[in-house]
Amino acid sequence: MPRAYAHPMSTTDVEADVREAAARARTASHDLATATRAAKDAALHAMADALLAGASEVLAANAEDVGRAEAGGTPANIVDRLRLDQGRLEAMAQGLRDVAALPDPVGEVLRGSTLANGLELRQLRVPFGVVGMIYEARPNVTADAAGICLKSGNAVLLRGSSSARSSNAAIVATMRAALAGSGLPEDAVQLVPGDTHDSVKALMRARGLVDVLIPRGGAGLISSVVEESTVPVIETGVGNCHVYVDASADLDQALAIVMNSKTHRTSVCNAAESLLVHEDLADEFLPRVIEALQAAGVLVHGDGAFAEYDDVVPVTDEDHAAEFLGLEISAAVVADVEAAIEHVRRFSSGHTEAIVARDHATIRRFVAAVDSAAVMVNASTRFTDGGEFGFGAEIGISTQKLHARGPMGLPEMTSSKYVVVGEGHVR
Repeated sequence: MPRAYAHPMSTTDVEADVREAAARARTASHDLATATRAAKDAALHAMADALLAGASEVLAANAEDVGRAEAGGTPANIVDRLRLDQGRLEAMAQGLRDVAALPDPVGEVLRGSTLANGLELRQLRVPFGVVGMIYEARPNVTADAAGICLKSGNAVLLRGSSSARSSNAAIVATMRAALAGSGLPEDAVQLVPGDTHDSVKALMRARGLVDVLIPRGGAGLISSVVEESTVPVIETGVGNCHVYVDASADLDQALAIVMNSKTHRTSVCNAAESLLVHEDLADEFLPRVIEALQAAGVLVHGDGAFAEYDDVVPVTDEDHAAEFLGLEISAAVVADVEAAIEHVRRFSSGHTEAIVARDHATIRRFVAAVDSAAVMVNASTRFTDGGEFGFGAEIGISTQKLHARGPMGLPEMTSSKYVVVGEGHVR
């Protein structure tokens, strides 16, 4: 494809290369839009087989990334997110097979009717076309995004972090070869050219070639894409998730939910970062929950009531607003459910909030008043996940309010169009 999409006097070679890749993705998307489910599923199985057949090359490339990260002093938790092994590679392959087993959303009739004038009206799911993914660290996202986009009929442009560049290149190479062998266009899955932020900027400016961008990572990455992109963005959210323990709560249940929400896995967006406790429970519950959190290595940033206990540090507004992604939590005692709701409204990122309570009126009030993508009732925040919701696959968790909200499965990776059938009708 010629570089006619970029003005020769105003763009860099990187921008031109990115736009060329996007143009190839656009062409590939035309074939994908009409591909049968059988063809897409066969390609997904071929991609899974290719990942395992090419395991030595992928793991060798990953070892290069891990070595660079360790040499550069990257924190251990980030290195762990970057690292692949045979087990993680097998999980990536299984993820592709799992996507193949899911229903094909393309062509689903969302609604239909016969109008008074005899016209037949149908609204159908259709692919977006070209999806851009900008994400950090985890190379498994490369396979996940490719599989979900392919199944939903979209071509995908993948821009992972430079720290995973070797891994991502090896993964994409194996999947592209599998696509070519299965009869679908290999340009349906591409790694965005370039290692610098210029390539990210070029992808964000490829309006008309890229239909939608999905950023997946930390707050800085997401805000940068949302603020700078001319391509429409589905905003996946950082997770300042709250657990509110009401006066009516079962305290054993509350303790289990707090601990699972905070410590089950700390580096994910659905981990709890904030704890709110009704003042009527403070004397009984605070010593129990603080002891359990501290035994698990969690640093508690607490208000005056919490700070009366050993090794609890004073909390600040910055702590209340923080997504720690580690063994830290902000904590406060509140007067009632209304105070809890106001705290959530002030500090939440709109991802997931949980209430532990037995009083039905209190539960109804919390659920109605809290404006987040997911609200858990007597359940851990860790359940906000496409797999846990039974979607089978997830491209990310949206905290916006347009089109998609919460875990985004295959249906959320589609748009719609109307088909109107008449018999010579004129208006």
